[in-house]
Amino acid sequence: MADLATPSAAKMSTIDAKADAPAKTQVTKPERPDEETYKKELAKAEKELSAVQEKQKANKAKLELAQPKNQDSPTAKRRAELIEERNKIRTTQQSGKSGRTQIMDRVKRLDEQMKTLQAEQKTARSRMPFRSADEVTQQVERLQKQVDTGMMKLVDEKKALAEITSLNKQKKSFGTLDESQKKIDNIKAQIAEEKKKLDDPESKALSDRYTEISSELDKIKAEQDEVYKNLNGLRDERTKLHEEQQTKYAAVKELKDKYYAARRAAAEYEKEAYRIRKEKQKAENDAYHAGKRRQVAQQKLEEASAPAYQDEILTAQGLIRYFDPSSAEAKAANGPGKFAAQASRTVDSSAIKGTALKKKTDDDDDNYFVGGGGKKKKGGKKGGAAASPAPSSGGDKFNLSIGVIEELGKVGVDTPMNQGDVPNVVEQLKQKLAHWKSDQDKKTKENIAKAQKEIDRLEAEAAAEGQSGATDAGNKPAAKNQAVNGQADAGAQLAQEKDGAADAAYELKKASIEDTNGS
Repeated sequence: MADLATPSAAKMSTIDAKADAPAKTQVTKPERPDEETYKKELAKAEKELSAVQEKQKANKAKLELAQPKNQDSPTAKRRAELIEERNKIRTTQQSGKSGRTQIMDRVKRLDEQMKTLQAEQKTARSRMPFRSADEVTQQVERLQKQVDTGMMKLVDEKKALAEITSLNKQKKSFGTLDESQKKIDNIKAQIAEEKKKLDDPESKALSDRYTEISSELDKIKAEQDEVYKNLNGLRDERTKLHEEQQTKYAAVKELKDKYYAARRAAAEYEKEAYRIRKEKQKAENDAYHAGKRRQVAQQKLEEASAPAYQDEILTAQGLIRYFDPSSAEAKAANGPGKFAAQASRTVDSSAIKGTALKKKTDDDDDNYFVGGGGKKKKGGKKGGAAASPAPSSGGDKFNLSIGVIEELGKVGVDTPMNQGDVPNVVEQLKQKLAHWKSDQDKKTKENIAKAQKEIDRLEAEAAAEGQSGATDAGNKPAAKNQAVNGQADAGAQLAQEKDGAADAAYELKKASIEDTNGS
C-alpha cells in the first residue's frame, strides 16, 4: 500500500489563502495592555482621589462644627460627653468630704468582721489532725488499699473502716473552712478598695481631668465661632470638592474600564484565532484522511477487480507442465508464442562447406545442468536427450525440489511419493484448474462486492466519527498536539499521521478480500 504524502504547510497555507481571499477582512490584532503601567497609573489616580476625599471629610467636619443645632454630628456628641463628664467630676468633688467619714466607718466594720472569722477558723483547724482536705483523701486511700488486699485481721479491718468513715466526715468539715476562707478574702478585698478611695492621688486626678475637659470645651466653642463666620465659604468649598471628587472618580473608573476592555479584546482575539486554527487544522486533517481513504479504496478495488485465482491458476499450470511435459499446457508453453516473429526468408546452406559450428544449446556441458529426476547416465548425448523437468522414471530415485513441494502445498495437493503417484497428482491439478477457471468470474465479482462493502463500512465509520466531533480519538492527545499557543509540534503531527495510517491498514487487513486457498 502506497503511503499518502502529507500536504506541506506552504501548500496548505497557499490553498487556504486562495480560498479565504474573497471573504477575508482586515483585522488588527489588539495589543494586550501592560499590567505594570496600568498599576502605576491606577495608584496615581487613586492617590489623587483619596486626597480629594480627605479634603471633603475636613470640610464636612467644619460645617458640622458651625452648625451646633445638629446633635448627631461628631462635634456635638463630643461636646455633650465632655459636659456630662465635667458635671460628674464636680458632684464627686462636692461629696468628697462627707464620703471620707463614711469610708472609714465601713473599713472598721469590715475589719472587725474579718477578725471574727479568722478566730473561728483558727479554732476549727486546731481540732483537726490534718492540715488540708488532700491529706485526708490520701489517708482514706491508703486505708482503703489495706482493706482491699484482704490481708488484715477482722478487728483491724473494722477499725480501718471506722477510721475511713470518720475521715470522710472530717473532709466535709474542710469544705466549711474553705467557704470561711473565701469570705475572709472577700472582706480583705473590700477593705483594700475602700482604702483606695481615701488616697489623695484620685482627688488630684479628678481635678486634672476637670481642667482638661474645660480646656477642650473652650477650644470647641472657639472653633465654632470661627467657622460660623466663614459658613458661606465652606459651602462653596464643599461644592467645588464634590465636583473634583467626581472628576477623579470618573478618571479611575475610565482607567479600569479601558484596561479590562483591552484585556477582554486581546483574550477574545486569541480565543477566536485559536478557534480558527483548530478549524483549519481539522479541515486539513479531514481532507488528508479523506484523500487517503479514497486512495486506499481505489487500491482495494483495483486488487479486488483483478481476476480471482490468478496465482493458483499459474501455479497449477506450471506444476502440470512439470509433471506432464506432454500435456497441452506444456506444449502451449514450449511452442512459439502468439506474437513470435516469423522468418522472412530462408538461407540455402547446401553450398556451404566446412565444419559446422555447434549451437550453445548443443553443448554437453549445458545438458548436465538440465533438471533430471535420476542420476546422469554415462552417454552424454543420451543423458542430455533424456533430461527433462519431469521426475525420473523406472528404478531411479524419485526426487522433488523444495520449490515444487511448496507449490503443491499452495494449491492444496499432496506431494507424490513415487512415480506412480504422478498421474493422480496431475489429475487433481487439472480438476482444480478447471474449477478455478470456471469459478473465476463469480469469485472476482464476490471480491469486488466484498471490497466495496468494506469500503462503505469504513466510510460510514469515518462519517460517524466526524459527526461526533471526535479528534485525536485513536490515541490520547498530548499537550503538544493541542496547538494551544501556536502551531502544533511537527514531530507530534507526523506521529499522529503515522498512527492514522497504521489504524487504516489494520482495519482493511481485518477484511479478507479473497480466499487464497480456493475451495
